[in-house]
Amino acid sequence: MKAASRVRATRRIRIGAKVLALVATASLTVGAPSYASAPSPEDAPAPRITSPFTGQSARQNPVLAVKFDNARRARPHTGLDRADIVYVEKVEGGMSRLMGVYSSKLPKAVGPVRSARESDIELLRQFGRPALAYSGVRSALQKVLRNSPLYARSHGRVPGAYFRHSGRPAPHNLFVRPKALLRSAPRADRPTDIGFRFGPAPEGGARTAARTVRYAAASHTFRWSPRQGRWLASFDGAPARSTSGRQLGARTIVIQHVTMRPSRFKDVNGAVTPYIETVGRGKATVLRDGKRYATRWERPTAEGGTTFTRPNGEPMPFAPGQVWMVYADRR
Repeated sequence: MKAASRVRATRRIRIGAKVLALVATASLTVGAPSYASAPSPEDAPAPRITSPFTGQSARQNPVLAVKFDNARRARPHTGLDRADIVYVEKVEGGMSRLMGVYSSKLPKAVGPVRSARESDIELLRQFGRPALAYSGVRSALQKVLRNSPLYARSHGRVPGAYFRHSGRPAPHNLFVRPKALLRSAPRADRPTDIGFRFGPAPEGGARTAARTVRYAAASHTFRWSPRQGRWLASFDGAPARSTSGRQLGARTIVIQHVTMRPSRFKDVNGAVTPYIETVGRGKATVLRDGKRYATRWERPTAEGGTTFTRPNGEPMPFAPGQVWMVYADRR
């Protein structure tokens, strides 16, 4: 009996020592300021709530915005179909770039990634302090990004989060690993209300088979698919696809008419970069359930979200799921 008691006592001592060691290690880890020791999306599962971006139940990881190349040679895109929100923006020469906003799902890799624009700062302020993944910018704009509230994480600043795809031609071959990039921005904000409202389709609306938004050198068409119950996207007359083979599209497409004025920056060829004014008010068309709805948009401040209302003043509900925001010149 005495021998058995001694064995049990020895075991208790060993277990206690292990617990103390674990506690000490945890204390040191919590106090460490480096990016590597900060909780990452893999280490700390995000809480699951109704996403203010999609209206669906999802894990709320930190918000990450990624700038996508949309030149013909950059297609098909990787991971764009996993974004909560997709923005379509006009850039130099009347071409377009895309921006995917992620939180609910973090793909292993997304891209091709390209450069940011000055108006991205204003657009992203409504998300608080998100992380922004982009290939790079000219030095003058880099200073503006560095002084903004965004966690600007370019290829040059966090090279380990990016990689070059051997099967794609440069400069359309840069991809980013979202989880690796978010580890470099451990304090990036999680999703908050940006003005979207979700619910059943309201009465009214006009039956619409397709809608196209054109820039000088790019076109974006969204065609309703009754079978799939979503609007299928085409770029420059060709179906827009993910590398998974699935055609891009969403249940809700918002065509937002905004002012696009010349900015103070130019690209490497000397072309003036458009500045997309997303603070203000104006007209918008919401496409959902095979119909189009005339709405008004309003965003009083850069820190606030954008509301969409019907002519009767009631909020315009979106269909739950991914939302596309397409910027068109003000009419």
